[in-house]
Amino acid sequence: MYNDVYQMYLEELESVTACTPQEEAQLLLKVRMGDPAAKKRLLEGTLSYTTDLAKNYADRGLPLGDLVQEANLALLTAVDLVAEGRDQGDFRALVKSQVEVSIEAALEEQNQANQAEEELLARVNVLQEVSRRMAEELGREANLAELAGKMKMTEAEIRDIMKLTLDAISVSPDLEE
Repeated sequence: MYNDVYQMYLEELESVTACTPQEEAQLLLKVRMGDPAAKKRLLEGTLSYTTDLAKNYADRGLPLGDLVQEANLALLTAVDLVAEGRDQGDFRALVKSQVEVSIEAALEEQNQANQAEEELLARVNVLQEVSRRMAEELGREANLAELAGKMKMTEAEIRDIMKLTLDAISVSPDLEE
């Protein structure tokens, strides 16, 4: 489904004529004067450029559709900067810069989320192993306080890890009958 939506976007984008350098220069003047139709055309006429910029970040952790979405949001920011008169004159350089900043931030956010997920998974695995060993040693399941002491964590942290483990199990499609 996700790829279908992205493919539909690309197909629709083919019907949008990219701005020529001359048209872009005229549109930029009109955007600076507050012309909403010029702003709309500038946005539409620059979408293929932002899509091309986004493709440079393929295979770095985010789906291409997400990269294009980030690039298009950056394009909106760039056009707003032009409309406010806060651009430096080179529109394509401004767009490229905004796209780079936006996509790099999104990639970093995704990387941090992945690292957090990996750390949590490692904690879950350690908790399961410690729990198993303690059950063998004690001849019974270890209680929360014992697990917390063994893992040098608070009972609340152990409870949170257990809750996440139970939540993951309850939504796992593999366990459905």
